[in-house]
Amino acid sequence: MFTINIFGKIAILLRTWIRFILLIIISLILIVSIIVLFYHPIYAVSLDGEIVGYTENKSGLQEKISDYISSNEKENVAFVQVDAMPTYKLCLLKKDVTINDDEIFSKVTDGGTKYYKYYAITDDKKEKVYVSTFKEAEKIVASLKEKKSANVNDIGIVEKYDTQIKEFTNVETSISKLYEKSKSKTYYSSASAANYGTSTSYKKVDIGITLIKPISGIIMSRFGSHESIRNHSHTGLDIAAPRGTPIKAAASGTVVYSGNAGDGYGNYIIVSHGNGVQTLYGHCSQLLVKKGQKVSQGEIIAKVGSTGNSTGNHLHLEVRKDGVIYNPQNYLYK
Repeated sequence: MFTINIFGKIAILLRTWIRFILLIIISLILIVSIIVLFYHPIYAVSLDGEIVGYTENKSGLQEKISDYISSNEKENVAFVQVDAMPTYKLCLLKKDVTINDDEIFSKVTDGGTKYYKYYAITDDKKEKVYVSTFKEAEKIVASLKEKKSANVNDIGIVEKYDTQIKEFTNVETSISKLYEKSKSKTYYSSASAANYGTSTSYKKVDIGITLIKPISGIIMSRFGSHESIRNHSHTGLDIAAPRGTPIKAAASGTVVYSGNAGDGYGNYIIVSHGNGVQTLYGHCSQLLVKKGQKVSQGEIIAKVGSTGNSTGNHLHLEVRKDGVIYNPQNYLYK
């Protein structure tokens, strides 16, 4: 009799627990159903810490913004620099929340700075005409060679990046403007702090120090870039950035030059890091340190500009050792 009572109590307890579990399951199903019916997962989009809208398609919206920034060189736009990129946070919100992808896109891209890409044809390093494509530039130079223009050895092509685009000249008019039957030019020889006693090398040598990036930006011209029709190769690395962007010292050292020697570098600084190692920062809008001043790695020494023989707002960076200029990408911006 005692055993029967125990089994009976156990059966009653099991039925009670089963009813309780079923009740919990039914409640959960009801809660989930209500959530599914009235709420759904959605991304809250913030810009500079402020929510600017909501999107269901995070990847699609971000891809659209990225495509706009890269621009795919439509209408000579090389890239667009926006003030801030959006951040995304997954939320569970009511279904009546308004999705505003287009409005978010406009807020991100409004005020973005467009950088145009085009080409300048130079004569004795002076910009004469501007064209839209490299193919047009090649055609102009090839025609001048074919016509045996007297200045053909002084003709070059400079790839330009700027926030304002120049007025383009068509191929025929450009050839007419640049062609010379004969010429008489006076050449001057000068040495400056930047170019005295220097040569270039593609080798990677041990410079004995670690460099940091002076600025963040898009590389617009690499070391040694030289088309067959150019009269010189590039001696540094050009990094595009908005005018006024702070430039940091790549390593600690002593400023051995700060000024403008009129040699194409515009306003520039040379920092000596010891053991024959130097870094050069060219085309600056402002120079914030003086010759003889000690600087620390990461210290702001200048601001980005477009002075001298420049291709738009950017930093021209050189790395040197014992008077030889080496590829900066051997040491940073890899």
